[in-house]
Amino acid sequence: MVFVPYSLMVGTAVVTRSDGRLALGRIGALCEQLKELSSQGYEVILVTSGAVGLGRQRLRYRKLANSSFSDLQKPQEELDGKACAAVGQSSLMALYDTMFSQLDVTSSQLLVNDGFFRDSGFRKQLSDTVNSLLDLRVIPIFNENDAVSTRKAPYEDSSGIFWDNDSLAGLLALELKADLLVLLSDVEGLYSGPPSDPNSRLIHTYIKEKHQGEITFGDKSRLGRGGMTAKVNAAVCAAHAGIPVIITSGYATNNIIRVLQGERIGTVFHKDAHLWTNIKEVSAREMAVAAREGSRRLQILKSEERRKILLAIADALETSESMIRHENEADVADAVATGYEKSLMSRLILKQEKISSLAKSVRMLADMEEPIGQILKRTELVDKLILEKISCPLGVLLVIFESRPDALVQIAALAIRSGNGLLLKGGKEARRSNAILHKVITSVMPDTVGDKLIGLVTSRDEILDLLKLDDVIDLVVPRGSNKLVSQIKESTKIPVLGHADGICHVYVDKSANIDMAKQIVRDAKTDYPAACNAMETLLVHKDLSNNGGLHELVLELQREGVKMFGGPRASGLLNIAETNTFHHEYSSLACTVEIVEDVFAAIDHINQHGSAHTECIVTEDSEVAETFLSQVDSAAVFHNASTRFCDGARFGLGAEVGISTSRIHARGPVGVEGLLTNRWILRGSGHVVDGDQGINYTYKELPLKA
Repeated sequence: MVFVPYSLMVGTAVVTRSDGRLALGRIGALCEQLKELSSQGYEVILVTSGAVGLGRQRLRYRKLANSSFSDLQKPQEELDGKACAAVGQSSLMALYDTMFSQLDVTSSQLLVNDGFFRDSGFRKQLSDTVNSLLDLRVIPIFNENDAVSTRKAPYEDSSGIFWDNDSLAGLLALELKADLLVLLSDVEGLYSGPPSDPNSRLIHTYIKEKHQGEITFGDKSRLGRGGMTAKVNAAVCAAHAGIPVIITSGYATNNIIRVLQGERIGTVFHKDAHLWTNIKEVSAREMAVAAREGSRRLQILKSEERRKILLAIADALETSESMIRHENEADVADAVATGYEKSLMSRLILKQEKISSLAKSVRMLADMEEPIGQILKRTELVDKLILEKISCPLGVLLVIFESRPDALVQIAALAIRSGNGLLLKGGKEARRSNAILHKVITSVMPDTVGDKLIGLVTSRDEILDLLKLDDVIDLVVPRGSNKLVSQIKESTKIPVLGHADGICHVYVDKSANIDMAKQIVRDAKTDYPAACNAMETLLVHKDLSNNGGLHELVLELQREGVKMFGGPRASGLLNIAETNTFHHEYSSLACTVEIVEDVFAAIDHINQHGSAHTECIVTEDSEVAETFLSQVDSAAVFHNASTRFCDGARFGLGAEVGISTSRIHARGPVGVEGLLTNRWILRGSGHVVDGDQGINYTYKELPLKA
């Protein structure tokens, strides 16, 4: 096994709580991660802070316990920092020893002063000792010996203690030739300003030429002496000497493992960082602000001018078809080589008919009634005081989507029709397709609007960064896997419109026309198995298991190559494997079958196990149908029609930005109306409230047109 020297520095704010006590949970998670790394063959050196803060807390407690009431009335003297260090160091190391022992890991303590490093003999002995410990699979734990340090400058503070463990970690990484240095802090990395400032953004890659002059540092750490300034200084020095450095949060329970797995977290420092990226690259925040400005310019245009933009986009899609398909074929070839799933591949491919269909849907949107500035309600509050409720855009949309480059066109067209600015973040598997479609669309934008109305975010800004822009983005629409949607909903303060699962049901009632039922079930499952509106569960009335109806439905699906899993009742009767869960989206030629007592049992099953997306009943009994339609709590409920009809284009919306299962704002396929909100316009002639004295409120409803 290859052993990799790996240096890790843990800041005071990570190992201690705000009251100075040890953060046992974080230290425990740290030890567990180091145990895992050690078992994988990594050689880990730990530099830890916390002794001074811990000692100060303990000594304050002892002093308080031994003080009289009169003593407490006197001004409290600052505790000697060196004494705090001496008391805290033993407690800190005792805790590490206990925790590592529980994980069957041996640790060791090494206390050093900066002056030692001027001695070449000491440096050689240090390297020999550390290498010996690493050979024995022992984790060396370093700390500055604050209790006996003598140096005063340049790091002197009120306690008389110099130095900081960030500098020590950098020095040790250089001396021991570490392959990587990780500095753990109480924030996610280096920000362009105070992390609490909403205008600050996380800097993924530190580039001295770009960031040195623009970063504003806050105060030093609340407990330690280093703070972010010291971490950056240590990181810059180590990186300049050839050791990569990552500053990331020690509050997360698995960040160290994630760093070693290559995930893009925290801030990276590297001597070649300036070669990795374009220093003048536009950030996601700047793109969002530009999109909002473009949205305001778009709204000023007349309705016919906005219509012409959409028609120009439709024409451009058709004239650029060969170029679009060429880029898409390159994406498809890469996806095949990578081994992407079949369901993803089907969404990725842009055939000629799909491009033609996109152009058609854009033209349909262009011919729709103007949605912006429509008067929704007019009310006379008092005489000559008129209140109007009018439609208006939401602002800036962030749409995150996987695999489907055609979604980019639909969403862009909907944003333009509704007057919204737009940020698009597509998956890497459709990188070339998204880039060419974005270029085609923005190339026809008039100068009065500008090409920044729609921004395509590339890999420079990660999804988590975008989700923090709640001050400049008004709505997030995720379109992709269950995992993607769930992660987005858990990671942002921005309202999210969408659905995590597409677990759609077809219930075949005892009164159903079996030929019709077979046709609907076949279409709902096989027309596009990867679609979110495809049938995933077939529910069948118990009587059909006795009269041959269930058998016919099963044969119809089997002829189409559908693999079936049964519920507790159906699996035994049909001799098929029993499903592990009813809450499963196959997105393939597979589905679950179950037998239910009646329509009420079907309704209960759907409301309990469904995802509130789309459900269908097949029945000739109109009373049963109405019961199903009124009691199933889903965004779309159909009678004698395939679930595949749940689609923005098929609903006549022109296109859809997605399908929402939310109960607030838009629900079901979301078209232009779902991307609008409203404003209130009040027109008076000198009206004042004045305590409502002498005001006669009429609340008279007026015609929408004056």
